[in-house]
Amino acid sequence: MKSNKPKAPVMIPVENLVPFDGHPYKVLDDDSMNDLTESVQESGILEPITVRPLENTDNYEIISGHRRYHAAKKAGLTEVPAFIRAVSRDEAAIMLVDSNLHRERILPSEKAFAYKLKFEALEHQGKRTLLTSDQLGPKLTAEMISDTDSATQVKRYIRLTNLIPELLDMMDENKIAFSVGVELSFLDDQHQYDVLNACEENDNTPSYAQAVRMHKAYGIGELTKNDIDTIMGEEKANQRETIKIPADKLKGKIPSGYIGQQRQDFILKACDYYYRHLIRQRDAR
Repeated sequence: MKSNKPKAPVMIPVENLVPFDGHPYKVLDDDSMNDLTESVQESGILEPITVRPLENTDNYEIISGHRRYHAAKKAGLTEVPAFIRAVSRDEAAIMLVDSNLHRERILPSEKAFAYKLKFEALEHQGKRTLLTSDQLGPKLTAEMISDTDSATQVKRYIRLTNLIPELLDMMDENKIAFSVGVELSFLDDQHQYDVLNACEENDNTPSYAQAVRMHKAYGIGELTKNDIDTIMGEEKANQRETIKIPADKLKGKIPSGYIGQQRQDFILKACDYYYRHLIRQRDAR
């Protein structure tokens, strides 16, 4: 009887490891990566990565463990422990996505491309999902792609992969809302760049209502650059006054790993704390 137990990890030279082609998760050289690198330097890689052998080569494609692999390279390791799984590209894609979807922090762009990668892998395997319409044969639920998001939400995430990189980055940085990104994803690249330029010129971002208007106008072929400039030039109550703080001024003052709304909440709480401190000083005089 064949055992389902995973085989023991083996040591694989770093030079024989390659990242998964098109993997959706970002590997950043941030404070968190520096901490991981220090840990690897001190204790090595405690949790083996998972790889699959690439046919007709001595190389292995990483399925899970891209951050550990990057930290190992930065730490100067020449080999890392790995579990070898003899699986197909599509099977590996599904494993890769599933092993990361429940991380504590996952960016909208990562989730978007992860869902797309898994959807395409399932399609290649001949499995159908509710993401396509008017299909023949049995329909399988979106649970095949996500056990947390509905079919509608999965489709909305996948739509985000149509955003230009700059707008996708703004979503990851919490500068534009998820719903706004979905609406803008229906515009072609040129119109999206027109929106981006209008954002920079007006020092603002589109509201959901504005994004819907642009989407509808584009859908009937009536959206021009001038229309975008006019819409984006409208004053929005929540954007009448903004305060910008250069990122380098905040370095070392906000916990590592905080992004988007977390950074904003931390700054607001710090301001509130300092304001109350000034009040106490004034009352003590």
